[in-house]
Amino acid sequence: MAASEATAGGAGGHAGEGGSRRDFLTLVTLATAAVGVCAVAWPFIDSMDPAADTIAAGSPVDVDLSHIQPGQQVVVLWREKPILIVNRTPAALKTLQDKSMIDRLSDPNSKVDQQPPYAENWHRSVKPDYAVLVGICTHLGCLPGYWPNPSQTTPVADWPGGYLCPCHGSKYDLAGRVWKFVPAPYNLPVPPYNFVDEHTVRIGENPTGQDWTLNDVVQI
Repeated sequence: MAASEATAGGAGGHAGEGGSRRDFLTLVTLATAAVGVCAVAWPFIDSMDPAADTIAAGSPVDVDLSHIQPGQQVVVLWREKPILIVNRTPAALKTLQDKSMIDRLSDPNSKVDQQPPYAENWHRSVKPDYAVLVGICTHLGCLPGYWPNPSQTTPVADWPGGYLCPCHGSKYDLAGRVWKFVPAPYNLPVPPYNFVDEHTVRIGENPTGQDWTLNDVVQI
């Protein structure tokens, strides 16, 4: 079973079922607003929670990437955790390597064990085009908002694109690398995952020959 549909510039999602495996796919808007304390208003449309036994077992979740447009993010639920999947644009990838961006980061080279060995690279992913991150701020567990586009004013001044946590202002780039001088101490975790084929990513399963779990990260 694979997540199947995305609409650029808006929110929408579809969940399907195949055999005993179901996945949960929702799309989020490109810009979100904080609501209440430690919360972000992410619109969820046509969402379906996985079966309780699937969540408890931590079964892998397949996601179809073919409908995720450049710059768009989808959120899937795996083991009761929001997993952020972003189709990064060439401009976003260029920003990740820009010295001015790197100088803002606390752990730009991923020295802290917040990712599997196969994601210890400048883009923190198996393929540069796609980010796969656990969407939980490493400060107090809030949900960081996705603001992919550079802006002089939004969501804060001199914004290069990335994630902003509405709770206490922690910032991350589009590889989930945390900024310096913010409350969050670590980069966003990267879950175990691999590409089943060119257009399908499987969350919860390592590439062949790798043995790594989220229990290996310093902090979620």
